[in-house]
Amino acid sequence: MQYLFSVIHDDSRLATAEEMAAIDVFNDGLRAEGHWVFAAGLGGPDTATVIDNRGEETLFTDGPFVESKEYLVGFWIVEAADLDVALKLASEGSKACNRKVEVRPVL
Repeated sequence: MQYLFSVIHDDSRLATAEEMAAIDVFNDGLRAEGHWVFAAGLGGPDTATVIDNRGEETLFTDGPFVESKEYLVGFWIVEAADLDVALKLASEGSKACNRKVEVRPVL
């Protein structure tokens, strides 16, 4: 089963060199163990545009869809046998990137 690991942070600064090195080691481990599917960092909330085309007109709004102190800064999609494995991997990912990680199954 695939899981989405959402990386959550409250600071717009990018990862430090030490954090990036730890993330690279974590990513290499995911690949070596067959868990790797995809991962990416994201631009800050100030780079976001929200599109709402549910009505008569398409609305474009600058900024994140939710005003919040914390925001999504990156993600991993991993393959794991079950939730317990996913939670263990997410714990390792949180340690590596020094940020909170939310785990959700991909449906």
